[in-house]
Parts: sequence; C-alpha cells; structure tokens
Amino acid sequence: MCQLLGMNCNTPTDILFSFEGFHRRGGLTDHHADGWGIAFFEGRGCRLLLDDRSSVESPVAHLVRHYPIKSQNVIAHIRKATQGRISLANTHPFMREMWGKYWIFAHNGDLKDFAAPAGHFYRPVGDTDSEAAFCLLLERLRQRWSEQPPLDELFAFIETLAREIAAHGTFNFMLSNGDILFAHGSTQLHYIVRQAPFTKAHLVDDDVTVDFASVTTPDDRVAVIATQPLTDDEAWTPFEAGQLMLFRDGTPLVKSAKAPD
Repeated sequence: MCQLLGMNCNTPTDILFSFEGFHRRGGLTDHHADGWGIAFFEGRGCRLLLDDRSSVESPVAHLVRHYPIKSQNVIAHIRKATQGRISLANTHPFMREMWGKYWIFAHNGDLKDFAAPAGHFYRPVGDTDSEAAFCLLLERLRQRWSEQPPLDELFAFIETLAREIAAHGTFNFMLSNGDILFAHGSTQLHYIVRQAPFTKAHLVDDDVTVDFASVTTPDDRVAVIATQPLTDDEAWTPFEAGQLMLFRDGTPLVKSAKAPD
C-alpha cells in the first residue's frame, strides 16, 4: 500500500518538517520504493514534481527537503506498486484541468475489477487503477456541471462517487484544486489541525523536533493529513472507514458520516 501526505493552510506554509519524516517512508522506515511525487499549489499555478526512484534516493526529494516552497495546499504520495509498472506515467500525484483550475489527485489502495469507461474529457495516460479512478471522478463531475457548483453540492456528489468506486476495494485518496482539499479514508488515514497555542512536535520516522511557536504566527492554522501519523507526541484523529472530509484554510469544513455497512 502507498503513503499519502496532504497539507491545507490558511496562509502559505512550507512542508519541510512533515516531508522530512514522510520521505523516509519511501525505502528507509517503510518499503514503499516504487516512485514518489509532490504537488504545491501556488496561486493559480501548480508545481508538480515526480520521480520514479524511491524518495530516499531521489535527487528531487533532496531538492524538496532543502527548498522551503510555501503553499496553502500540498499533496504528496509515495508509491508501492500494485497495478501498473514503475514509471513516471504511473507516478502520483496526477494533474488535470477542470473548470479553469488545476486538480491534483493521489490514491492509496487497490481497486479490483475496476474498468472505467473511456471518458470524453479525461483518459488515463498510464495504466494504474488510481489514474483511471481520477479520470472517472473528473469525467462525472464535468458531465454534471459546466462550472464549479456550490461546495455542499460538490461535496455530496464526490461522496457518492467515492462510495461507488470504493466498492471495488481500498480507496484512500486526496483531491485538491488549490482552494479546497478533499480527503477520503477507506482504511488508514489520519489528520491533525495545528493552531495557536503552538507546541513542539517530534517525528516518528526521524529524531527531529520542531517548536512550531518559533516558526508561526498566532493566526496560522495548518491541517496535515497522512496515512499514518507523522509525529509521536501529538493527537492525530483517524478517519472513520468510508469517511470523506473537506478542508479549507486549515479547517475541516465538512465531514461525512462513515459509509453504511
């Protein structure tokens, strides 16, 4: 299974601390070594970095670890291949345009007997179940609306689509357009919201501690979502099975009830 990392903030923030622990799961503290990627939204643009090498060996990961790119929405993924060969085309996150915005998607799981019909607007480039699911999500959304609908309608429809796709297997995913971030927990996904009063935190995957009070302002608010908690001295909240959440400005705005049995 893969590893997911997301960040949603109310002000542009770097992800150096979280990424320092996260990247080690790509072949050092865990066995996910089949490629990795990260996407940073910056205004209307999106900086997408991919490598089919493991994140602990990747020069691109070295760049990210030492380059404090600030963003309000970040999605990162470390791959353990279940479907599709190891290649850049199959490396998450995936990016497409819809309604005049870039959309970024990353998936952790394995969808069995999932054969999405060829879309009119969106088709996979690689051969993963993940990219096929992303294309199906966007295809159905664009068929339904020509412009982005109100958030409550968008959330309800994505929740319906997530449950439909999750019927084929494990479907943990993150989806963002640079303004909002959706996260769906099928098996393992956790989140934490950091805000004043800020405290110290220690990484699970490395002996590194940061005092957030020294690198933030009292108005900052940062939500971090990860497959497994990145720190061992903070209270992370697990997603319920089948739960979809919507984050904006570092706040979980909407959360669904767990999927029915």
